[in-house]
Amino acid sequence: MTSFPAPETAGSAQAPSSAEEALASAVDDASLARSIARSREIEADMPVNPGRYRMLTGVRPTGNMHLGHYFGTMRTWAPIQDMGIDTWILVADYQVITDRDGVGPIRERVLSLVTDALAVGVDPQRSTIFAHSAVPAQNQLMLPFLSLVTESELHRNPTVKAELEATAGRAMSGLLLTYPVHQAADILFCQANLVPVGKDQLPHLEQARLIAQRFDKRYGRADKKRPVFRRPEALLGEAPLLLGLDGEKMSKSRGNTIELRMSADETAKALKKAKTDSDRVITYDPASRPEVSNLLMLASLCGAGAPEEIAERIGDGGAGTLKRITTEAVNEYFAPIRARRAELAANEDHLLAVLAQGNARANEVADETLRAVRAAMHMDY
Repeated sequence: MTSFPAPETAGSAQAPSSAEEALASAVDDASLARSIARSREIEADMPVNPGRYRMLTGVRPTGNMHLGHYFGTMRTWAPIQDMGIDTWILVADYQVITDRDGVGPIRERVLSLVTDALAVGVDPQRSTIFAHSAVPAQNQLMLPFLSLVTESELHRNPTVKAELEATAGRAMSGLLLTYPVHQAADILFCQANLVPVGKDQLPHLEQARLIAQRFDKRYGRADKKRPVFRRPEALLGEAPLLLGLDGEKMSKSRGNTIELRMSADETAKALKKAKTDSDRVITYDPASRPEVSNLLMLASLCGAGAPEEIAERIGDGGAGTLKRITTEAVNEYFAPIRARRAELAANEDHLLAVLAQGNARANEVADETLRAVRAAMHMDY
């Protein structure tokens, strides 16, 4: 078996290499502080020099998009696009099967995701919406990339470790084990240098950076003046952590979400069932009253004021008043998005055309990148 060249040589399974330690420490306090500082520098530069950046973000179509997705990332897509930054949105359909036995109603969910992206303001004439499965050259990058990582690195990836722990040590699929490498291919194939992430995703971005660095060191360049791959950087958002309606982590699989496609009545019905507590006086206290505070935060995000102010206005009005105010705020905020969404959903041909256009653009870039990869590897014959 071929070993890695120094200084990023893979150590034994018992002794992590320096690269593995870098991946593991990507979210320690010092590394996180550096990432935050750099992210703030980038944020300040984005409106001044938008042409410097290509942003990539991705979503797995495992279900319908919900308010956690919207406030976590989707609401930033149109503003980034409107700055003039080249915006790429990946519909990660192949990654649906990393931890599932089947694909489910994949076509419906992919088109639903495209609908949501357009409804929140993404313009297909200025942004690229594309699907994994439609870009063969992107996925082909997995082969050379897998030569640049070790098994022990993959096992130490936080997402892979968490998944392994969650399955009580049961056998893990090869696709799930190599998930960080597939994510690196997502980022690097289109030459994205800006990736919106949460701090828990920093190890994935660090893995992509390491692969780009290792490729340059091991295989060289097609153009001697620049490496084949740009080094991506993190755009760290301050997304609020919204809980599900049951007070647990918001998750499509738990059925505790409010989906973007829901009607006003469906939203009201869902929020009426939201978990609160027995204290009639409403206060904003995320540590001691997470469910009540979650609804206050949701109302706040939808324009009802600061969470503390909303709580003060409600006073001893109880959970019923809190749910009414939250419902009104959510429905008012999302009314124009839902109206636009209904129009879009009624025209499947348009959605397919948008996806086809994005797929064509992604294939152009992927083919160009793969040509550079093959040239660097002296496989251009």
